[in-house]
Amino acid sequence: MADEENNEETTEQQTPEPEAPAEDAPVDDAVVEETPAEELAEAADEPVAAAEPAAEPEEQLSPKERRRRGRSAHSGEARPARGVEERIAERAEKRRRNAAVRRRYRARSKEKRIAAGAGEGTPPADWSSTGSPRVRQGIVVSHGADKTITVRIDFARQHRTYGKIVRTSSKLHAHDESNEANTGDTVRVVESRPLSRKKRWRLVEVVDKAR
Repeated sequence: MADEENNEETTEQQTPEPEAPAEDAPVDDAVVEETPAEELAEAADEPVAAAEPAAEPEEQLSPKERRRRGRSAHSGEARPARGVEERIAERAEKRRRNAAVRRRYRARSKEKRIAAGAGEGTPPADWSSTGSPRVRQGIVVSHGADKTITVRIDFARQHRTYGKIVRTSSKLHAHDESNEANTGDTVRVVESRPLSRKKRWRLVEVVDKAR
């Protein structure tokens, strides 16, 4: 029994006393407050610099796409019922706005033309400078109608790929005021104003009489 008591006393003497918890230890309040503040300031600066995205250009939408997005954003609520006078006034206001837009557009276009040296407005067409009328020579294939002859115009051209001479022809109706051309004659016709539904040519002279 004496030995057991001696062993218990020895164990109690060798067992170290537990240290005081960390909460009891004195802590410098100044160090605790300063360090987190500096770290928070640095941490706050870094994300702000990294989070600024590059300015992206605005998306250019077509008028059709803008109308489609406007319809999709509509709440679906019907407008209140309007009377006839209100609709007429709204239509007149819309026309007035459109007219103002057209006036501004035309004014800008006129300023651009004047700046470019084009003068005010477009000058009238000069018919004398459009070139001489076309002249064709062919053979009369019909003169049965009064004051009208049918002329066959022959064309011969070289094929662009094979080099072969390709011959084609076309017929036209010409006005013969004195009925002097007969079938088989070689005549010269000139382009003119529309004289009838099919006549766009006029007889100039009979180059060679048929034999």
